[in-house]
Amino acid sequence: MESIAGIFLFIGFVICLVYGIRILIIAFQKSILWGLASLFIPFAQLVFIILYWSETKSPFLRSLLGIPFLLVGLWLSEAGMM
Repeated sequence: MESIAGIFLFIGFVICLVYGIRILIIAFQKSILWGLASLFIPFAQLVFIILYWSETKSPFLRSLLGIPFLLVGLWLSEAGMM
């Protein structure tokens, strides 16, 4: 059961990571300052996503696909501990 939980967690993490990096690339393409702010300032990437929604809509919504995998993985790992 724990290995299945690990697989779900890994898939969710990879999905979120890939599309998070895609958003970061878009931020650096707009401006070096947006890219650096997205890396080092909390919530700057969220502000960037809101301001440039037309360019970031697709990778942002796709990154949300990782959340169900993460939740199922966490749920399975907790169920396995009981």
